[in-house]
Amino acid sequence: MGARGLYVGRRAAALLAALLLALLAALLALAALYGRCRQEEPPSPRPPRPSPTAPRLTAPPGPAPAAASDRRLPRNLLPLHYDLELWPQVRPGQAGPFAFSGQVNITVHCLQDTDAAVLHSSGLRSHGAGVVRGPLSEKGAVVEVAGLRMDAASEVAVLELRGRLLAGRRYVLQLGFQGRLEEDLDGLFLTRYTDQGLSSMLIASQLEPTYARTVYPCFDEPAMKATFNIRIVHDPSYVALSNMPAIDISEMKDENGSLWTVTKFNTSLKMSTYLTAFVVCDFDYVTRTERGNEIRIWARKEAVKSGYVDYALNVTGPIFSFLEDLLNVSYPLPKTDLVALPDFGAGAMENWGLMTFHESSLMYRPSDKFTSRKAMIAIIVSHELGHQWFGNLVTMNWWNDLWLNEGLASYFEYLGAIIVEPTLSLDKIFYDHVVQPVLREDNERGVRSLSQTEEKIKGSFSLISLFDSITYSKGASITWMLSGFLTEKLFIRALTSYLKEFSFSNANQDDLWIHIQMVVDAQNEVQLPASVKQIMDSWTCQNGFPVLTLNLTTGTISQEQFLNKKNENRTDSYNNTWIIPISWMRNGSSQPLMWLDKSSKVFPEMQVSESEYDWVLLNVNLNGYYRVNYDQLNLKRLACLLENDPKAIPAVSRFQLIDDVFALTQFGYIQIETALELTKYLAREDELFIWNMVLSNLVPENLESTLKNYEVYPLLKKYLLKRMLPIYHYYAGFIRENVDALEDDYFAQVYLEKLFATACWLGLQDCLNLSSELYAKWMDNPEYKIPFLIRRTVCCYGVAVGSDKEWNFAWEMYNRTDSTKEDKDILLSAMSCAKESWLLYRYGKELLHDVLKVMGRFVNTDVQIQELQAFYNATLEEDERMATTVLLELTKIENMERRELLIEVAKWLQKNLDD
Repeated sequence: MGARGLYVGRRAAALLAALLLALLAALLALAALYGRCRQEEPPSPRPPRPSPTAPRLTAPPGPAPAAASDRRLPRNLLPLHYDLELWPQVRPGQAGPFAFSGQVNITVHCLQDTDAAVLHSSGLRSHGAGVVRGPLSEKGAVVEVAGLRMDAASEVAVLELRGRLLAGRRYVLQLGFQGRLEEDLDGLFLTRYTDQGLSSMLIASQLEPTYARTVYPCFDEPAMKATFNIRIVHDPSYVALSNMPAIDISEMKDENGSLWTVTKFNTSLKMSTYLTAFVVCDFDYVTRTERGNEIRIWARKEAVKSGYVDYALNVTGPIFSFLEDLLNVSYPLPKTDLVALPDFGAGAMENWGLMTFHESSLMYRPSDKFTSRKAMIAIIVSHELGHQWFGNLVTMNWWNDLWLNEGLASYFEYLGAIIVEPTLSLDKIFYDHVVQPVLREDNERGVRSLSQTEEKIKGSFSLISLFDSITYSKGASITWMLSGFLTEKLFIRALTSYLKEFSFSNANQDDLWIHIQMVVDAQNEVQLPASVKQIMDSWTCQNGFPVLTLNLTTGTISQEQFLNKKNENRTDSYNNTWIIPISWMRNGSSQPLMWLDKSSKVFPEMQVSESEYDWVLLNVNLNGYYRVNYDQLNLKRLACLLENDPKAIPAVSRFQLIDDVFALTQFGYIQIETALELTKYLAREDELFIWNMVLSNLVPENLESTLKNYEVYPLLKKYLLKRMLPIYHYYAGFIRENVDALEDDYFAQVYLEKLFATACWLGLQDCLNLSSELYAKWMDNPEYKIPFLIRRTVCCYGVAVGSDKEWNFAWEMYNRTDSTKEDKDILLSAMSCAKESWLLYRYGKELLHDVLKVMGRFVNTDVQIQELQAFYNATLEEDERMATTVLLELTKIENMERRELLIEVAKWLQKNLDD
């Protein structure tokens, strides 16, 4: 069956062309010379003492059972050790379907008498009868099994017994199982790829949070840790990997006489089931040893041969050593494998001793001189290495405290990345990539708190939904704040104590607070206004965050939850109060840390004089997770300071100050004019990450065409270009003369595109000329590489200022068989920038659906929306029509909301163009 398309006859095509021309008329009048080039998000990142072998014989905490993956097991059995055999029955070139089988023998300690053994199992079929051996103190003893019941809804298997398991005794549960090997990237899965021109297959696993039970029957809860002996049976042409080093490789024959390889691995340390990992592949690897830890990076053979994983190998060891030294806790495993999977839904996974990554998160082409790609790899690798302590060595008791894993790893990922990429600015990249994005998300009704009660999670959330920006980025932001007011020295000291106390065990956030409190109580330098638990619970157990309002006349600071005041339907009453550390400076001098521990408080130190040079700045360098709403007096003085001496305010604080005022405007706390006053100084701003934030607020991607529909565009053009020219010409010089000089400028690599796209959109002739020049070079020599920093902009405006010749070249490149998905996306967007309308529908059905997608980006007025809806109704399938109707209705609502705002912006610009 072919791909679904829209067949268009010659006459019908003419009618469609006429209709499309009418629809695009308004669009093209706006786009005309300038067009538009869609921006990419910057690489995101996209975001771990008992003896290791002698488990505590105490039951993990166990609340009442719930359904499915939230179901908590009875606490009468405690797993101690697994003997696990897995046999994925896959041969190279096999067509499928695929299956796996196995056997698991689980040694358990009985804590309470019971006549049933309940453990997790999901999607597995039993293979053979279940057996219970023991008590182990009695040689040859068994407990007769009455039956094995599989409860699919609750994801459990129940061994119903004719006798009883006795408290204080040990037993072995023996279960055979079978399962389907799917290509769904969860549990144990199969994936296909091409290596050196040949089709290949591999088997890998992803077991977090609750997929271990889909691979083998187990006690699938993070607090039910045990040791593992693992054997993998596999085709002899493959290599098998697991958490521990292989200690024996042998052969066996199946019932048909076919030969298989058996790889046996050393006994693991005590760990959670979700961290067990398995890979069966035909990969090559590179290796080095760091402090006795054998590090291997596995990948497709052609990628290894081309050196694509060398960078990951070179940074893994130093980050390991940095974390060991910083935390004063040694990495306990003898080896670490990092595997670059061609397809992997999780992005990356911290399995102890066998970390898995999507290959795009681990590979770097040696020919790529720029640091942004290396920085992304360093950040991701550092995150997973951080988990070796926070998550693997010490694991949260239950998923409600997932932030103890992910938030702490997300904090340390930046500390580790800076070690191997020292040109990165820690505070700038952390605020830009972590704090500011989550502040934009953590302000809506219904957003959950960082830590939840177990009952609330079971009632309101699936476990998968916890792997979100609140857990990762808010968790990291709160950790950053905590380290800031404690000092890094005390914070790391407390973490070391916490890690050593709970190694090979589990903890909750109160355990962390206790260890921090112990360190605080043992010194006199840092004094806190309340207990660590009281302070930190106010941040982790309440949703959202505060906004501080400062009155400099009285020195009063008040707090309230930051919520959208424009939401007329909001009926909720919030009385959340946080215990807030306030770092601040006055007239450029840092001041002692202050605390706001109630809804409002007077700070006499913050009362200012009548001098216009007397100013106050709160939350210096973003040491706190909150926004600040200054009174008009202080904002006026800060605006004046920025115009006269912008460097008097640290770069991160400039970013935060401007981001805060735009957010306050958006949520109805202040007027847009107030925010715009703080942009007058921008001709003196040389930080690209600040410019990106300003442009994202003044010219957001979804408003570019809308702005041209209103009188604000010519005013904004004159106002912005006057301020953009210095930084534009600075970077344009590098693009023309020596783009390689920007190889260590991280923010140029992720944000220069937005600056140049805005300059071209505003009609800056030099930007349009530069785009034409570089695009012409590419046309003359298709092997020429347009600087990737501004590639989208060059393609868009190269087509926009060109003719059908430029458009035809883009179409030719779009249809090349070696064009990547990214290439096609850039070229499709570029073709939509054409000023000649007939070019957009010239190629009929092959491009029609792609063009329709692009058109939706440009159409914003109500009339255009109505025309586009009529066109969609006539050309799209029913399911597509429904989806586009919803999107267009949302666009109508947004139009109504933005009209008033744009009128206000236009009025202010009219008054301030000459400033």
